[in-house]
Amino acid sequence: MTAQDPRHLLQGLPQAPGVYRMVDVGGAVLYVGKAKNLKRRVGSYFSRSLNGRLQLMVSQIADIEVTVTRTEGEALLLESNLIKALRPRFNVLLRDDKSYPYIYLTTQDDFPRLAFYRGSRKGPGRFFGPYPSAWAVRETLQLLQKLFPVRQCEDGFFRNRSRPCLQYQIKRCSGPCVGLISPEHYAEDVAHTIKFLDGRTDEVVDELVEAMERASGALAFERAAALRDQISTLRRIQQRQYVSGEGGDLDIIACAQDGGMHCVQVFFIRGGRNLGNKAFFPQAPEDTEASALMAGFLAQFYTDKLIPPELIVSVAPDDVELLEEAFSEQAGRRVQVRCSVRTERARWLEMARGNAQIALKSRLGSQAGYARRLEALRDALDLAELPSRMECFDISHTRGERTVASCVVFDAEGPRKSDYRHFNIEGITPGDDYAAMHQALTRRYTRIKQGEHPVPDILFIDGGRGQIGAVASALQELGVTGMLIVGVSKGPDRRPGTEQLWLLGREAAVILPSDSPAMHLIEQIRDEAHRFAITGHRQRRAKARTTSVLEEISGVGPKRRQRLLKQFGGLRGLARAGVEDIAGVDGISRQLAQQIYDAFHQDVSGS
Repeated sequence: MTAQDPRHLLQGLPQAPGVYRMVDVGGAVLYVGKAKNLKRRVGSYFSRSLNGRLQLMVSQIADIEVTVTRTEGEALLLESNLIKALRPRFNVLLRDDKSYPYIYLTTQDDFPRLAFYRGSRKGPGRFFGPYPSAWAVRETLQLLQKLFPVRQCEDGFFRNRSRPCLQYQIKRCSGPCVGLISPEHYAEDVAHTIKFLDGRTDEVVDELVEAMERASGALAFERAAALRDQISTLRRIQQRQYVSGEGGDLDIIACAQDGGMHCVQVFFIRGGRNLGNKAFFPQAPEDTEASALMAGFLAQFYTDKLIPPELIVSVAPDDVELLEEAFSEQAGRRVQVRCSVRTERARWLEMARGNAQIALKSRLGSQAGYARRLEALRDALDLAELPSRMECFDISHTRGERTVASCVVFDAEGPRKSDYRHFNIEGITPGDDYAAMHQALTRRYTRIKQGEHPVPDILFIDGGRGQIGAVASALQELGVTGMLIVGVSKGPDRRPGTEQLWLLGREAAVILPSDSPAMHLIEQIRDEAHRFAITGHRQRRAKARTTSVLEEISGVGPKRRQRLLKQFGGLRGLARAGVEDIAGVDGISRQLAQQIYDAFHQDVSGS
């Protein structure tokens, strides 16, 4: 069967609602569509003038398969599922097949725990979200630790404490594990947390104001001052995170198209609070209309998600009434899709449009190659979304001398050099890389827990299963969770291109092809950490060898140091000089020359 014989293809198609699939001669699905009347809709491809894209598609049709449904709404949902499963080249394709993250509160526990969560929401407890990214969840969890110190540690860690952990010491937890807070006061913090996450911050502020006045009246001025600071922080958060004059749940969706690429920006508003935004880059033919792009995106995006009562869009999607009907049936309540809005909603929609255009320009810019490697990494490690922040640590020393740990940071744009850090390692057995890594991680992630930097999505370590086990243990002590830990080790023959990836919790290593874009990105990050560690170590060693060796010798002041270095052309020449040569320098006695000689030769032999 060919497209030149349309009557044969159309024969037997029913005049009923359903889904049709255009199939090529090799059996691959070219296009999936829905129809209120299958015979009429499919027939239109062969009875009217078509644009270039559709002409190309029709020329490749070898067969048409159909599925009849009871209603057009059913057809819409089936179409969305088939597009996700089959990924036909002529459809708008949205890669969004992973669940969204939530904040989970274990209300069933005596001392409930707040945690990052992704997955089914059928179990006990409260779920808040969805959030647009793991980063948005972690940022909110860090914020909540400062406002209401509800525990975020794992249950096993919580049950086995005999003394408070670091989180208590930096005032990010109230110490329920060792009885430092009563269940009643802890329940108040939990209640305030729930109200905050539900968008009822005004109620929380009112309650805190009353508590502050009671504390002040009872002359508990320290408690009153702490409540005052808490209220001030909440006020600032309100100004930053809330949609002014708006309430309830809604999503704001805007699209932009340029250079054959498409971007859809979604802002998530829950309880009147802006939970953040996320950019999507659906695949679609270059000449796809904005209305068709919006319709295809909405249908696929909300197929398996909780739909808010209101969707505000930058362009009216095709079949908007059908979308509203299908979404309302799926949600069990009325769902509106609106594009004509005023006042505050109009300003937010304009902001979403601007963000979509900016994200698209960035995608089209010089970072396109990096973005492809980042996407390949997401696929290779089976991540739910593109990692927004990655860190990698490495250790450098010379036979245990002047050990330095490095931390490099990569984000969605590439290396973030302003966040790179060196750690001079002290107080460990020389050459003990595990202890050096433990010290560096403790120092870095203590600061992260204090809010100085965001928690990364991925932590890369130069090493295998043993190293990532030690890293996981160090992070558990700090109460840092939610990161993917990846060890990068050499292959059996230690040749470049044979690296193995070890993921915490997996028995077998992941081996990517040497030409994999994901592997190229991992190697880039690891090599950057290695380079930065070596640079730090060399600087520290050079500084030590140019200052400490001479400065630690009694009787060698600045002027004598200057004379010695000038006389021998630097430290290397001085280290090669004999006692008699050193004693020949003006102001250097024979006894002092012997001390200088001994200092250098002890240092060299000890290294």
